[in-house]
Amino acid sequence: MEFERSIDGFPRLETKRFSLRAITLADTQAMFRVWSDEEVMQYHDLEPPKYVEQVQGLIHRWAVRFNSRQGIRWGIVRKTDNVLIGSCGYRYKDAFVAELGYELAKAYWRQGVMTEALKAIVVFGFETLNLNRIEARVMLENNASTQLLKKLGFQQEGILREYGYWKGQFHDLRLFSLLKRDAVGD
Repeated sequence: MEFERSIDGFPRLETKRFSLRAITLADTQAMFRVWSDEEVMQYHDLEPPKYVEQVQGLIHRWAVRFNSRQGIRWGIVRKTDNVLIGSCGYRYKDAFVAELGYELAKAYWRQGVMTEALKAIVVFGFETLNLNRIEARVMLENNASTQLLKKLGFQQEGILREYGYWKGQFHDLRLFSLLKRDAVGD
């Protein structure tokens, strides 16, 4: 994995097939296509946006989080044509713990895209951000995310009963974690 910082300090990561870079307002339409798909957002704690302006607000919030050191969100961009097809990133919980989040356009599901992208940001999280623990919370019905996290070495720690409330109901969530020592060895 390659890593470089852009002029604004945002880290750009390179994998075999993708560039992971800052999401800008120029990506609004691409992100709207991803986020407005109800299947993509089925297990997400947000409703699919109905208006482009909602996505612009989200992009702005991600920039604010990055600048205030509360999190980081990368756009997943195909190297072949520079098209943004999803995003992934962290929300920092404290100096050594972050929560992982991600989504991907349906046309790219089950092609190893998210595995490739998340491997890159996990390495970045442990090596550059000095994280010790990366967490992920997954709705019980979200088998694809459960399989993905297990493939990446995350361990399920338990079920958080009625932990989340969105879309008008409470949701049980699986809590997964990956520790630095388990990912890179002692």
